[in-house]
Amino acid sequence: MILDRLQNAGRYVRMHKGFKAAFDFLKSAKLASLAPGQYPVDGECVFVFLKHDPGRGRSGTRLEIHRKYVDIQLVIAGSEEVGWKPAAECTQQDGQFDTSRDLGFFHDQPLLWLPMPPGTFGIFFPEDAHAPLGGQGALHKAIVKVLVK
Repeated sequence: MILDRLQNAGRYVRMHKGFKAAFDFLKSAKLASLAPGQYPVDGECVFVFLKHDPGRGRSGTRLEIHRKYVDIQLVIAGSEEVGWKPAAECTQQDGQFDTSRDLGFFHDQPLLWLPMPPGTFGIFFPEDAHAPLGGQGALHKAIVKVLVK
């Protein structure tokens, strides 16, 4: 898991071949003016969801994991809090992993909570269980999906 400001994204582009395209999109697009929805960046290798969601508070979130994609979550507006715990330490699975949606949930509680003000991004790898939407109030986010392989 990585937490940083968008202006520092260049430090991470060498970590994965899809990160450059992901961060180029996040930096160049006028994200605040784009409608919610899915935006292609590099086919199925890199794509972006823009969302307007209400924060659910810490008690209203669940830890989730992805196996096929890395999540890069950028807060555009609002104040987000994301829970985190190593996926290997999660023991209370909540249903079966949905391979078609690349999504699995846990009843475990996060080990820590990460405040994410606007302009902050988090990179969540398959080994990172994360609980998004832990903040309060209106939230505008970009969620970039980067194919692991």
